This record gives sequence, C-alpha cells and structure tokens, in this order.
Amino acid sequence: MTLAKRCFGLVLAISSFFLLVAAAGEKVKQVDSKYVCMITKKHFQNEQMQVSVEGRTYYVCCDMCKTQLLEDPSTRADVDPVSSNKVDKATAVVGVDKAGNVYFFESVQNLERFRVPSKK
Repeated sequence: MTLAKRCFGLVLAISSFFLLVAAAGEKVKQVDSKYVCMITKKHFQNEQMQVSVEGRTYYVCCDMCKTQLLEDPSTRADVDPVSSNKVDKATAVVGVDKAGNVYFFESVQNLERFRVPSKK
C-alpha cells in the first residue's frame, strides 16, 4: 500500500471519528424513509430501491439487502430508542444523525425527544 493511500485512510478514519463524536447529544433530523437503507440503517442523498412486502413498502440500497429484507422478517422491524417499543420500519418515523446513522421511531414526538448517544 502506498504512503498516499495510507494517509488517505488515516484522514478518513479521523474524520469519521470526529463526525461521530460531534453527533453525540445532538438531535436527529426527520427524513423521508425512501432515502434510507432499512437494513444497513444508513442515509443516502438519492432514493433507494423500493421493496413491497405484504402490502408495506420498505427501502434498501442493494440486492443483498433486498434479499435479507425478504427472507428475514425480523429485519423489517426495529426498536424505538425512546420508548423501547417495537416499530415496523415501513410505518416508522425516520431520523438521521450528522454521521448518517438512521433511527426508527413510533412517533414524531419520540424523534424530537431523542438525543444521539455517545459512542464508547
């Protein structure tokens, strides 16, 4: 590996670390679910692939995530970090932090109450 590639990797790692640290304690921004991969829980600038399951619409970033969503029903749900209640990702309120991490909520009120936890 060249020195330039190693330096780039180090800069990228340091930048990611500070981005995550900066997000701790911050509010999340509500986003439209079509801009997130519901498997990787990452936010994207463009619309993701739509997948219909039992009349509900989910979004994924790739065929591998689509297969996982279709074959594993547990991937279609998450836990609201405020109420600890199980939520269906197809109907959840979606929030994203500054690092691009996605959270699923059962209500807008829970999204507004939520603060990004610190990474340990």
